[in-house]
Parts: sequence; structure tokens; C-alpha cells
Amino acid sequence: MTTLAQLMHNLGQHSSLPLYQQLQRALREAIDKRLYGPDEALPAERQLAADLGISRITVRKAIDGLVEEGLLVRRPGSGNFINTRIEKNFAKLTSFSEDMRARGRTPRSVWLKRSEGTVTPEEALRLRLSPGAPVYRFHRIRYADEIPMCLEYATIVATALPSLEAVQVSMYEALEQAGNRPVRALQRLSALLLNAEQAELLQAKPGDAGLAVERLGFLRDGRAVEFCRSIFRGDMYDFVAELNTA
Repeated sequence: MTTLAQLMHNLGQHSSLPLYQQLQRALREAIDKRLYGPDEALPAERQLAADLGISRITVRKAIDGLVEEGLLVRRPGSGNFINTRIEKNFAKLTSFSEDMRARGRTPRSVWLKRSEGTVTPEEALRLRLSPGAPVYRFHRIRYADEIPMCLEYATIVATALPSLEAVQVSMYEALEQAGNRPVRALQRLSALLLNAEQAELLQAKPGDAGLAVERLGFLRDGRAVEFCRSIFRGDMYDFVAELNTA
């Protein structure tokens, strides 16, 4: 079986990256390869340093960075663990698939509905479209490592995609291939309690806490291209944003 030391060796052969960044890459790959489970502590920093032949300072710097990214979490007295909660940077416009892959998770979707039609009055208002304008609708359950994370109800301006079938795993990847990926977005976050249907789809209980996120995505020329409403499990997702005084 592949070990962390082997991953470090393979990465270091042709890498000019600092040693701590090589270790971060190796740890990401080890998590992706399921060398460590979500309920299993990583080896102690002292043990990692001894096994890999590097300093504890390097190990600590690598792990500190992964903790800041939200990939790992420190549990005082227990060690470092894979963070089973997802921290989503509210200020960064990335897709669900990109977020999951960056954390070593495997994204997939179960389709609830995939259809084409014309805008509703609300969609026309949000997307600034004329009545009767064509749109594509994508409703699905988004999974990470077989765990249902959110319900996604997206409406895309039809001219932004070559066809309804263009979206397979990642909607943003399909939009990017078509040259119409949003470059900025307005997002609104609100709390809710999952109703019976939402809870069933997310394998939760009715009344459990959830997070509703509405996103309106814009192209570089200012045209709105995406209106999406997602319902996230409150026990699995944290939204974070960096604030400053500027």
C-alpha cells in the first residue's frame, strides 16, 4: 500500500517547492487516496517528523496551513483529523465540485430534474431577461464521498450553454468550456429548518438546521447568467469570509 513517505518521495523527486508545501501535497494526496479516514487521527507531528526525516517545525508549518484551509482540524488532546465539516469561503466564487476536490472529496450528483423552458417572473426579474426567454434548469442532490451535502436548484440562461446535456458533473466547468463562466456573483445566506422533503433527500431529520444560499452569477460584461438556490445541511457546512476595514 502507498504510504505517506512514498508520496513525499515521489513528489520531491522533481519538485522545487519548499519542503512544507511538498508535505501538504503529500497529505492531500494521502487523504484523497483514503490513507486516513475521517475518524482516524493523523500520526502525531513528532512521529511524522521522525518517519519522514524532516523537522517538527516543517511538519507543524504544513499542518498549520491545512488547518487554515479547513482540510484538517485540531482536536486538543486527540490529534489532527480530517475535517468532516466543509468550510466554504463565502468570498470566493468556486463550484461545489471544485470545493470538494480541493478537500480531497469526490463530488457527484443525483439528478432530480434537468429540463428546458422559459423564465418564470422571478427568474426574469433576477436574470434581467425578457418574458419568454429560454433557460435550462438543473435540480440535483450534490454529494461528497457518498454523503448528501446540499440540494441545488439552478437556472441558467440557455444561450450560455450549447445544450442541456452539456452539464454532467460540474455546471461551472460546462459554463467555462462554453466561455460563459461567471466571474462575480451576489450571494445571500439565510438559516432555515429542513422540511420533510428536504430532510429525506439529504438523509437528515425534518426540523434539522439548514442553510439556504441564493447566488446570482454575472459574466465579465455584466450580464447575469446563473440564478441558483441551494439548501445545505447545517451539520456539514460552514460559510466563512475574510473581513477587513478597507
